[in-house]
Amino acid sequence: LARKYVWWLSPAEAMQRPDLVAIQVMELGDYDDMCRFEAARGRDALARALARPEAARLSARSWAYWHYRLGLARPGRVPAQPRRSLR
Repeated sequence: LARKYVWWLSPAEAMQRPDLVAIQVMELGDYDDMCRFEAARGRDALARALARPEAARLSARSWAYWHYRLGLARPGRVPAQPRRSLR
């Protein structure tokens, strides 16, 4: 999955950034790949990645879906997405 969803890095480099791999699978992955990732790494890995994503990696739709799917938000109570800041 690292090769498929983090194509700009080698698999070894991608595995040095497991949260990035998780976020990319969460944003771009099909259902089967999401299930494979969750089975291999666990729900905690997904929740950790969601707790500290790079800004603008997840769409608003994916952000809300994963918060609800992982039980990290109640209806209507999804936290704000991280934002990029211009310095």
